[in-house]
Amino acid sequence: DNLFWDAGNMGCGELLIELRFKMAELEPGQLVKIVARDPGAPEDMPAWCKLTGHRLVKNEHPQYWIEKKTN
Repeated sequence: DNLFWDAGNMGCGELLIELRFKMAELEPGQLVKIVARDPGAPEDMPAWCKLTGHRLVKNEHPQYWIEKKTN
């Protein structure tokens, strides 16, 4: 099953720390759909994915779909 997380207006610093824990709950290849309304999210989410190796599947602020890396 995929995970859904509504992060609301959480600031990106806290959001990215929490996201790390959410990703740990997933099996490789699973998706998490995140609702992140923080104005920095359109820049921070793709940058975080690039940094961590997870794949940003879809990016339509405030919704983001991230696939957990398989390695």
